[in-house]
Amino acid sequence: MNPLTTNAERELIQSVQEALQRGEALLAEISDAEYTRQVPVAFNATIGGHYRHCLDHFRTLLDAAMAGDLSYDQRERGTLVETDRFAALNATRKLSAGYAKLDPVFLARSLAVTCKTSYSAKGSQASPSTIGREIMYSVAHAIHHYALIGVMGGIMGLKLPPDFGVAPSTLKHQAETAQTAA
Repeated sequence: MNPLTTNAERELIQSVQEALQRGEALLAEISDAEYTRQVPVAFNATIGGHYRHCLDHFRTLLDAAMAGDLSYDQRERGTLVETDRFAALNATRKLSAGYAKLDPVFLARSLAVTCKTSYSAKGSQASPSTIGREIMYSVAHAIHHYALIGVMGGIMGLKLPPDFGVAPSTLKHQAETAQTAA
């Protein structure tokens, strides 16, 4: 790791690892059946489907850090990670190790990002970005999917890790509010 790396750069990479650690904690709390159970009121989605989706974003971003441009459309749906908790755990650990090795110098690297965001346009939309900015997006994106997983878990009556799916900014606000009230 570059000795001139700032704390902010390290924290940005650490935020991915924290999100992945929360995912690992989820995987430890639920069963294989719960991981793949469809929830009708959530469009028949599964926890595994949402979790795989989060990992896809982290994987494509890590690949882009080394190889170039980033397409969020290039995701692999229906993979083993979606249906097998052990495969999800292995993928989580592999990604965490990959981000641990990511040199923060890559955070400022420019890249073109493509993603299908328009319902009416035929193709995908494109925008310039950086690896660091896309890390911020991918972590926020994962937290929102974790919140959906939390709702699905609540519907299923599952015990999930504390604060699962709650954003760091929300936890900070709650702590400040509690401190002010005390």
